[in-house]
Amino acid sequence: MKRKPSTEATAAWIRLMRVPSRVLDCVEHDLKKAGFPPLAWYDALLELSRAPSGELRPVELERHMLIPQYSTSRLIERLVDEGLAARRECKIDKRGQFVEITEAGRELQKKMWSAYSAAIEKHIGSKLSDAEATKLCGLLDRLGCSCSDAKADTKADTKAETKAASTRDGVPAR
Repeated sequence: MKRKPSTEATAAWIRLMRVPSRVLDCVEHDLKKAGFPPLAWYDALLELSRAPSGELRPVELERHMLIPQYSTSRLIERLVDEGLAARRECKIDKRGQFVEITEAGRELQKKMWSAYSAAIEKHIGSKLSDAEATKLCGLLDRLGCSCSDAKADTKADTKAETKAASTRDGVPAR
């Protein structure tokens, strides 16, 4: 007979399912209130700015952002329409293309960081001590969410974005 999850494990599961959407909704609201586009725009621009030469193939952007392909296609179209990104043909594979961040895209991503970092502090940082946040990362690591990878990725972002906004002890940029 297979073991059923404990009441505690089930309660943890319910919280894991609820908290991301609730926190993301709050962050999205804060960005909108500050006059910025949705968080997905920031994530896409951040991933493009991190990439060598500031460009990625759409499939690579999709993989980095963990959103469905159809959402990535629409997002890329909006970024291009707004002049925040540009499409570029792949010279090696004429059927392929790259999405490249523009200077306007870099500027928007940096401006959005001020509101985004404030939202992270408001909805996470002010509710957890650094020790609790570290412990939470450790617990999530055990479930397959590597906070250590995000921490390493964001050290460079934090240094670059500190000029635009004050950060709190290496808080991830996304």
